[in-house]
Amino acid sequence: MTRFEIEWQKMLDGEAYDASMPEFFKMLSATRKALKLYNDLDPDNATRLDEILYSLLGSRGTRCIINQPFRCDYGRNIRVGRNFFANFNLTILDEAQVTIGDNAFIGPNVSIFTACHPLEAELRNKNVQWAKPVTIGNNVWIGGDTTILPGVTVGHNVVIGAGSVVTKDIPDNVVCAGNPARIIRYLPSDSSIDGCSRTPDDPASAHTQLGLDSCGD
Repeated sequence: MTRFEIEWQKMLDGEAYDASMPEFFKMLSATRKALKLYNDLDPDNATRLDEILYSLLGSRGTRCIINQPFRCDYGRNIRVGRNFFANFNLTILDEAQVTIGDNAFIGPNVSIFTACHPLEAELRNKNVQWAKPVTIGNNVWIGGDTTILPGVTVGHNVVIGAGSVVTKDIPDNVVCAGNPARIIRYLPSDSSIDGCSRTPDDPASAHTQLGLDSCGD
C-alpha cells in the first residue's frame, strides 16, 4: 500500500490520520467539481442529476432525490437506501462511512458530520484528525436545520425535530428534539407519525411543538 492508501484506511477505520496529504485535497477537489455540475444543472434535467449522484455516492437505492444544492466531502463514503429524499442544503462530511436506510425524509439545511479534530490547538494545527461513522436507520424523518454529530447511530422509525443537535445514539421508535436532542415521545413499532395529521385531544399538535408543522420540510 502507498502512504496515502494507508492514511485513507486509517481515516475509514477511525484512527488519527494525516489530512494534509495532497492526495486528500485532490479527491476533495474532484468531488467539488462534480457537485458544482450537479448544483448548477437545470432541476428539470432529472436524468443527468441522477447520473451524477450515481457516480458520486458510494451506493444508493432506487428513487434517490437530493434537492440542489448538495454538499459533501468525498461522496464515495455515503450509502443511502431506497426512496431517499433530502431537501435543500444537505451537507455530509463523509470522512467516515455515512449509512442511511430506506425511506429517509430529510428537511432543509441538515448537516451530518463524521470528522473529528483534537481539542489541543498544537495537534489541530498539524492537520491531525480522525472520523467516526454515522448510521441512520429506515423510516427516519429529520427536521430542517438539524445537525448530527460524529459517531451517532439513529435507529429505525425515528422523527428528529427541527433545529436539533444529535450528540448521542437514538433508539428505534422515538421522537427526539432539542439541543442536545432528547427523547420526548415513544412511537408504536409498527407505525410512524403522519406529518400532516392533527388529533382532537392534542390541539397544539406534537408537530408544531417539534418545528415540523411544514409536513416534512
